[in-house]
Amino acid sequence: TLLSSLGLGTTLTFASSHWLLAWMGLEINTLAIIPLMAQHHHPRAVEATTKYFLTQATAAAMILFASTTNAWITGAWDMNNVSNPIASTMIITALALKIGLAPMHFWMPEVLQGLDLLTGLVLSTWQKLAPLALIIQTAQAIDPLLLTTLGLMSTLIGGWGGLNQTQLRKILAYSSIAHMGWMIIVLQYAPQLTLLALLTYIFMTSAAFLTLKTSSATKIGTLATVWSKSPILTTTTALVLLSLGGLPPLTGFMPKWLILQELAKQSLPLIATIMALCALLSLYFYLRLCYAMTLTISPNTTTSTTPWRVQTTQASFPLALATVMALGLLPVT
Repeated sequence: TLLSSLGLGTTLTFASSHWLLAWMGLEINTLAIIPLMAQHHHPRAVEATTKYFLTQATAAAMILFASTTNAWITGAWDMNNVSNPIASTMIITALALKIGLAPMHFWMPEVLQGLDLLTGLVLSTWQKLAPLALIIQTAQAIDPLLLTTLGLMSTLIGGWGGLNQTQLRKILAYSSIAHMGWMIIVLQYAPQLTLLALLTYIFMTSAAFLTLKTSSATKIGTLATVWSKSPILTTTTALVLLSLGGLPPLTGFMPKWLILQELAKQSLPLIATIMALCALLSLYFYLRLCYAMTLTISPNTTTSTTPWRVQTTQASFPLALATVMALGLLPVT
């Protein structure tokens, strides 16, 4: 029931052109993921769920308020013409809070850290779809300066915040913030590039989360002991992380390359330069993970259950598919 409601809420939002229906889809979506997040009854999971619920409820209330304001002023509930600047600014702020764009990102690492890896995967991929669909639909009405600021701040903070982390879920949360920034920055110039970036991001994040699930690792220290159990998985994981960082010839290079090209075409060389430098920040912590995972033979004993003592029950097909997609899609360009 919960999973079908999760899917239904997002699909409702996709299919709607009326603000109330979109809001309802987002609400159903939030209500469906909350039991999934709290299902382990761990205090941290409950705390993460509470934080998530409060942010999402705030965002939904703001969307409702903004769309009511818009309907009050223009007399239309349509999504395509949010002509009132106050309403459009409130809407983009609420949607940015929903997907965790900086400076509304503070809940994201905390919430992701409290969840198990599969729910974390759902939170960082599926939960981004509905708000992003709304952002793409209303993008033309929004002040370009605001969108650019959101995008630049997200890539900067997504790169900066992850530098000092040792927890893998927090690192993935910051990487998610940075990728969202890349999507938002190019939104008004080429929305199809936003969708391309979203697709590649989903593939790469799925590969990363499913790998961590297979080796049941949540800290960098645990990663250093994976090589003895599954050497080939270690190799592909290193490549997936570099793909997340956006190195050619892997898939992750494609959206960055095309977005920088588009920004240069729109004669925004300064913004393109800042984005490229922020991508360097993100690359640094992916390289740290790679180094810990593949270039060190760990001398230390880990405090967590060592991966080779745990038999995994996870199906390997989704992992294989996501990994192949995250490594080999560059020729598509």
